[in-house]
Amino acid sequence: MRTRPAGIGNVNADWMGSLPSKLSAMPLKYLAVPGSHDSFTFWVDVHAPVGPDQKAYVKYLATMFSVLAKKVMVKWSMTQNLTFKEQLDAGIRYFDLRVSSKPSEPGSEIYFIHGLFGHKVRDGLLEINSFLGRHKKEVVFLDFNHYYAMDAEHHVYLIHMLQQVFGSKLCSDCAVENITLNFLWEKKYQVIVFYHHPSAQGIPVMWPGNKIPAPWANTTEPNKLIQFLETTLKERNKQGSFHVTQAILTPTVNTVAKGLVWGLRDYLVERNLPVIMSWVQTQRPGKDGVNIITSDFVELTDFANIVIKLNNMLLSESECKPR
Repeated sequence: MRTRPAGIGNVNADWMGSLPSKLSAMPLKYLAVPGSHDSFTFWVDVHAPVGPDQKAYVKYLATMFSVLAKKVMVKWSMTQNLTFKEQLDAGIRYFDLRVSSKPSEPGSEIYFIHGLFGHKVRDGLLEINSFLGRHKKEVVFLDFNHYYAMDAEHHVYLIHMLQQVFGSKLCSDCAVENITLNFLWEKKYQVIVFYHHPSAQGIPVMWPGNKIPAPWANTTEPNKLIQFLETTLKERNKQGSFHVTQAILTPTVNTVAKGLVWGLRDYLVERNLPVIMSWVQTQRPGKDGVNIITSDFVELTDFANIVIKLNNMLLSESECKPR
């Protein structure tokens, strides 16, 4: 039986609903919101084929050395240990989602994917919706940003699924500056879906991907990551979008080769987290500051709490009111 990592509880299950009125009246683009990178990778299926998001040589190795190769892939594909419910209880409100059909499977079923296939998307959405039903003032960002082996039929199926599961909780696309917690509570909206594909054009409850840019540093070095994050924050759009700060390191083929038996968490993430989190703690939300911040293995530090507490800086400021 899977056990909950030590120190994880539901202490932040209602953090949005507990914010002071001054903060709930501010545009969400000015608040600090904790998110997870590759949010669904707490479970991947080692018995399924390698996903279509992988390069040809990875698929070849997985075919030749099936069990061994997939065990290595699990170690480097998993970026989270917590389920959706556990992440939500911990305070995570932004989810980075990558999805795919199974090319060998009939029908239109969609799965989460990161190297290997994960759970059915529908199961994950139902888990999120169940949480929202119990926590009426909490709001989530669902960012569907990568699609694999999906044709028009698959997109229609997924968009219909999102509408079916969340129904009236879905917030329609509008000016980002109008999105405050007070506005969302009044309308009983709890879900903002970003759909980075032309299939969603013209569907009011599917927000375009350009309203949530997430610059990617693509580096294994924490100092280069921090330099990149600071540069992209300075270049953040003043109007019309949220902003994702991806506080993550990305392994190269060489990194994987050197740390083959250790995996992403042990070889790359844990040793560099203190430097990254020290930078996060010095950030401030607001007009020219951080908004959504994502991390791998959100349970390894007090990540969500650290990000949520950044909002306290706004209580003594008035600069964050919309113009």
